[in-house]
Amino acid sequence: MRWTLPGELSELEQRVARRLERVGKFYVFLRLVQPQLFDESFQAELAQAYEKPRGTEPKPPALLAMVTLLQAYDRVGDAEAVVTAEMDRRWQLALGCLGAEKAPFSQGVLVSFRERMVEHDLDRKLLDRTVELAKETGLFGWQHLKAMLDSSPLLGAGRVEDTWNLIGRALDTVVEATAAGLGIPRQRILDQAGLKLLSGPSLKATLDINWDDPAQQAEAMRRLLAEVDALRKWVSEHAGKHAMEGPLKAALDALQRVLEQDLEPDPGGGMRIRQGVAKDRMPSLGDKEMRHGRKSKSKLFNGYKRHLVGLVGTDLIVGAVVRPANEPEHEAATPLLEDARRHGEVVETLIDRGYLASTEIAAMRKQGVAVRAKPWPSRNAGRFTKEDFSIRLDRNEIVCPAGERATIRGLGSVVHFPLGTCGPCPLRSRCTIAAGRGRSVAIHEHEDLLIELRALRKTPEGRLALRERTAIEHRLARIQAVQGPRARYKGARKNTFDVRRCAAINNLQVLQRAA
Repeated sequence: MRWTLPGELSELEQRVARRLERVGKFYVFLRLVQPQLFDESFQAELAQAYEKPRGTEPKPPALLAMVTLLQAYDRVGDAEAVVTAEMDRRWQLALGCLGAEKAPFSQGVLVSFRERMVEHDLDRKLLDRTVELAKETGLFGWQHLKAMLDSSPLLGAGRVEDTWNLIGRALDTVVEATAAGLGIPRQRILDQAGLKLLSGPSLKATLDINWDDPAQQAEAMRRLLAEVDALRKWVSEHAGKHAMEGPLKAALDALQRVLEQDLEPDPGGGMRIRQGVAKDRMPSLGDKEMRHGRKSKSKLFNGYKRHLVGLVGTDLIVGAVVRPANEPEHEAATPLLEDARRHGEVVETLIDRGYLASTEIAAMRKQGVAVRAKPWPSRNAGRFTKEDFSIRLDRNEIVCPAGERATIRGLGSVVHFPLGTCGPCPLRSRCTIAAGRGRSVAIHEHEDLLIELRALRKTPEGRLALRERTAIEHRLARIQAVQGPRARYKGARKNTFDVRRCAAINNLQVLQRAA
């Protein structure tokens, strides 16, 4: 189960390596770095988690791990990887099988191995190994680390559908799961349940209405929900225990979720499509973990966010995770910082302000870790902003531009200046236009940190520190160049595997340039 290649290239390998001197040096580097990357300790961990598929020869798990790296580098799927290993001498060089007529692995073996890597968190270990190699070569000092965090969109692999097609697909999935569970033809279920809308090429084609007519839409929704009720009733009467377990239960649950998230009571009776988007809406049945996200206020996307943590002073990536697109950035801070701490003591964090709400960041700051981020901007349409007020947390006091004082009741509270104070104030027009009340100022639960960040931004040294974080944006661009803008897999965990191996590719290229 061990995969060991000679430290020196054979004569045939040297000839191929010479052909790759101008284009393709990375394949040569992968061949040469194999003994260090897959040392005895790492190979033992891989072997412990690896389970040989039945009926096949055992394949060294380290070799399969190298294949996963090559797949990421060339964006090659499992079936194509088998063909590439048989036809491409660059792959054969990296895998130590030059001249082989048959790939040293099968498509099924790759699928099984990838599942094992995910199950045992070995994708994180693979990324860690590249960082450890960088330590050994002295590419960075790891005693006192400055960690940089940022994220970018990752478009989902599942098909995004509107409410009509989403309900139709959910219905169809229930029919398919019922047919499979009961071992009966799909058409029998449609006939016995009296379902007409699933028999056509698509739900909308079968409905065949004028979609600009609200009355016809309402009638179409009534027909669709009648068939939903009819199918549920048929399943309840005929599926028995199958409806309470396995794929059929999952299909019924998905149907219920789609109905709840996309429909609401119609004031005129019945149900209608929800006005606005439900919180945590599931836009795809093909990938149920995908969510709606925002690149900015005006630019939307569907899928995930890939989060990275890098280190100031090096191009290495030391951690990565993929989360649904609607999840706040700060919820990814804890696993990212845990990734960084495995390689040394973190003494400073340079983060996007979306991570500021993290409890992990707050806890690290209390322990003396410096936090660097752009503070949230203060806006008030040309009038005095929060930054024009003097906030004195040590005295529980806030002082307005006119010198008036008010008491701060605690972090997370709102300070209200009385109307009697603000009404006659000569600066009122420059402060607030609220009728019948005075100016109010919200005190953030981490206001002390925001005060510190606002002060830091006003100094040359502080602005220089903030500019250091732009390096992680370059790492995100590099990951997108390797991985592409769209997710290869469905589900956050599998895509975390993918971004981690892409990060490992980045780190190996850093090592190659330094060699």
